[in-house]
Amino acid sequence: MRDQEQRRLTTKEAAELLGVKPETVYAYVSRGLLSSRRATGARGSTFDAKEVRALARRNRREGASGPSPGGEPAVRTRLTLIDSDRYFFRGVDAVELARLHTYEEVAEWLWTGRLHPGAAFTAPEAAVAVARRAVDALPGHAGPTDRLRVAAIAAATADPLRFDLAEDAVLGTARSLIPTLVEALPPVPPHRAERGSVAARLWARLTPRPADEASLRVLGTALALLADHDLAASTLAVRVAASARAHPYAAVSAGLGVIEGPLHGAASGLAHRMLRDVLERGGAAPVVAEELRAGRRIPGLGHRLYPGEDPRARALFALLEGVPSAAPALTAARDIAATAARHTPLHANVDLALAVLTTATGMPSSAGETVFAVARTAGWIAHALEEYAERPLRMRPSGLYVGPRPPMPLPEH
Repeated sequence: MRDQEQRRLTTKEAAELLGVKPETVYAYVSRGLLSSRRATGARGSTFDAKEVRALARRNRREGASGPSPGGEPAVRTRLTLIDSDRYFFRGVDAVELARLHTYEEVAEWLWTGRLHPGAAFTAPEAAVAVARRAVDALPGHAGPTDRLRVAAIAAATADPLRFDLAEDAVLGTARSLIPTLVEALPPVPPHRAERGSVAARLWARLTPRPADEASLRVLGTALALLADHDLAASTLAVRVAASARAHPYAAVSAGLGVIEGPLHGAASGLAHRMLRDVLERGGAAPVVAEELRAGRRIPGLGHRLYPGEDPRARALFALLEGVPSAAPALTAARDIAATAARHTPLHANVDLALAVLTTATGMPSSAGETVFAVARTAGWIAHALEEYAERPLRMRPSGLYVGPRPPMPLPEH
């Protein structure tokens, strides 16, 4: 047994023990997680068996056992599973949850694993007042995510207990932060500061039209459907912040800083503008042709995690069928998908469904980004809660240095 322990492992043996590819073993070496030694009289490296087994145990314990099958880092989570053309919140079909429950109830399910029928969120008056003043001070061209990010930072300053990362304290912050973000946005005239559900309060800040029941239901369902989606870029940023023990306001702010990108939360705005263009020009063919000619991908089509149709889009399109004002935008969206399919077979994604909603209800092109950001705050808090229960600073990868080898001479003036 002693001889077996002392025998050094080959790269292939180390990789099998760790459950990773041989390239990943060398990545562990470069990050200082393993030491290697050239094999005497042979090519390749050898590894200390005890060291490899210890790393394998640590990876299993931390739930981060190297790259996933797709090559991306893997992080243990109990929140969202994406499987084929469906996705699940804590094992329950997310589309069914959104169909039967409010956004607030879905958020509680993500946070606690328990349903809270009739769940309602209340914004503290002091936090709303501070957040509104900060948002009102922004220039007129500030985008929706700018406003939400500033509101989150301002609300944090009104909470002297924000550094309390106990679960109950974080849950209390979550239930007040989401409505604070919404109420920090100015209502669109003739609306006043609406009360009620998060969806009703958000509606008043996105469109001057009165909220009919069918349209409000679509908005509420969209919030619930978008509450989480595994480790999207913004969610990973939140987990990194939470790993460093940033408080929930700061973690949410980290997510808001990433979601603004055109490949993430702002994608629905691109789809909205394309949809308006199709409606004005009477058909999708010239619009799609111009996008392809310019070498751009068609907004609102395709999703790397769904080989078929995005289940969130499917659910929202079904509800939009019951909104009479949505008929022209729905027809335009189908025209876009059918026209683009002649070039590449891509299905509509949730960005196109959001674009139909925002176009049909008189919302600006930036409204989808606002809906996305408010909705995803629930998931960000859920991921922060998970990360607070993990080892601090575990989300700290090491750089794989590829620059010139030191020591280099000092640069000359």
